[in-house]
Amino acid sequence: QVQLVESGGGLVQAGGSLRLSCTASGRTFNNYDMGWFRQAPGKDREFVAAISWNSGSTQYEDSVKGRFTISRDNVRSTMYLQMNMLKPEDTAVYYCAADPPLGRLRTILYKNWGQGTQVTVSS
Repeated sequence: QVQLVESGGGLVQAGGSLRLSCTASGRTFNNYDMGWFRQAPGKDREFVAAISWNSGSTQYEDSVKGRFTISRDNVRSTMYLQMNMLKPEDTAVYYCAADPPLGRLRTILYKNWGQGTQVTVSS
């Protein structure tokens, strides 16, 4: 099992930027596909972005395409989400996740989850 810890959330004005980090420890981080999800109050957890273990493939939810960039550094066991042109509707708790079943990057059924970091975008 891998342990995941997110950081980098905070309060930002609309149009601003934040960079989230997810640092992993434990078993074989560098062999796991990983993703970012978010959950706003009263809503289901939503897929945001994912990246394969070797960074060969990325996927994004349509509303963040062109604004968010997912990346990873397997040497540092860290995954990142660069968020630009933030909108109030991006406000949510953001979670990192590792090891989806069968490489299904958009599924909510990842085996490992971080504790979440709050992102708040003001108008």
